[in-house]
Amino acid sequence: MPVKTVTTFNPPCKMPNGLQWTHEGLFVMDQRTDNVYVMDEEGYVSRAIHTATENGSGVTVGGGYLWTASNGKTRHRDFRATDTHKGYIYQLDLITGEFVNRFPTPDGGGIHGMEWDNDMIWVTGFQPKALILCDPSNDFAVVEKFEVATQRLHGLARDGDGIWCAHTTDKIIIKYSVESGEEIERIVFPPDAPAPHGLSIRDGELWYCDANVNSPTQANKLHDLPEIGVIARN
Repeated sequence: MPVKTVTTFNPPCKMPNGLQWTHEGLFVMDQRTDNVYVMDEEGYVSRAIHTATENGSGVTVGGGYLWTASNGKTRHRDFRATDTHKGYIYQLDLITGEFVNRFPTPDGGGIHGMEWDNDMIWVTGFQPKALILCDPSNDFAVVEKFEVATQRLHGLARDGDGIWCAHTTDKIIIKYSVESGEEIERIVFPPDAPAPHGLSIRDGELWYCDANVNSPTQANKLHDLPEIGVIARN
């Protein structure tokens, strides 16, 4: 299904790479600084959370904690003493961002997307490409795993009987069944649209962010800046 993307918020950072709507507002993961910014419904930053994340990508909130996807060796800032240069899922204090725990990714590689789901967390995998449901209360044991064919899995958003996954390079977003992993619906971005990185859903409306990494796939993009917006499906 072709759609229109509508730029809605001015990003609070240069590389918005993960999104999560909560009752507090929109949590935005910045890949450049590894800070998480919280924006209110008007798009203003209410607070910034400094984290130990490295090369941050996905972000989610659940169980009273902030969870971030640490995607390995950063290329966008100076190294810090807390950097590991490895893929981890970080469990952080929701208010202060202080370190609580960390868990290796299910496949030992990088991680782009994550989504809280009834005390479980969905994450993206690359070895092989898959959507993986993990139990954070059991050392992130794998509960379910669905391999997918489409490239570059990124942001996730749980919706009814499925979960949306942004496939950044192809500029498409696919809704997969959480029971079978089968494709339910597909959203196709036009060639001059942004490339969806982070993804979240609020009141049935999908939000995206584009980290504007200036890859070859962005050659036809209309804008030269990062953005946060809404996917208009009607």
